Amino acid sequence: MSFLKSAPDADLKAVLRIDPKLGMPLAEYHEALLRGSSPFSVAERELLGAYISGLNGCGFCCDEHAAVAERFGLDGDLVEALLTDLKTAPIEENLRVILEFMTKLNNEPGKITAKDADAIFAAGWDETSLYHAVSICALFNLANRLVNGLGIPPHGREKLAATAERLHKKGYASTADYIRNNWDE
Repeated sequence: MSFLKSAPDADLKAVLRIDPKLGMPLAEYHEALLRGSSPFSVAERELLGAYISGLNGCGFCCDEHAAVAERFGLDGDLVEALLTDLKTAPIEENLRVILEFMTKLNNEPGKITAKDADAIFAAGWDETSLYHAVSICALFNLANRLVNGLGIPPHGREKLAATAERLHKKGYASTADYIRNNWDE
C-alpha cells in the first residue's frame, strides 16, 4: 500500500500520471534510454536497472526490471546472483566492469575518478557506453527514490507478469501513452 492516501494501490505508472508534466518526461526518458539505440542490449539495460534497484533496496523496480530482462532472454536468477556476489556471478567480464563502475557510482558517487572510467575503456567499451551506464544508474536512482519515498510496494505475481509482458512488447512508450491518454491539460 502506497503512502498516497488518494492512491493507496498506486504503482509507478499511476504516480507518474498524478502530475503529467513531471511524469511524461520521465516515461519518455525511460523509453529513450532503455529502448533506444545503445551499446547495451535491451536485456542488459534492464539488467543494469534491476541491479541498481537491488542495491538501493527498491523491490518494486528490482523485481520489475529483472522480470523484463528475463523476457528478453536473461536468466531469471541473474540479478540475485549479481547482488549476492558480483565477482562470481555468471556474466561476461566486460559487463562485470560496467557493473563495478555502476556500483561505485551508486554507493560512493563522490569517489568516481578517471581511473574508474578508464577501466571501462580498457574492457572494450566506448564513451557512449560510459554515458549510458551513468545515465541508467542516475535514472534508476531517481525512480528508486520515487518508489521508496512514496511507499510503492513490489507487484504481486500476476501484476508483475503482466507488467513485464507489456514492457517487453510495448516498451516505456506504453507508460507515456497511459499518461497522455489520462492527461487533463
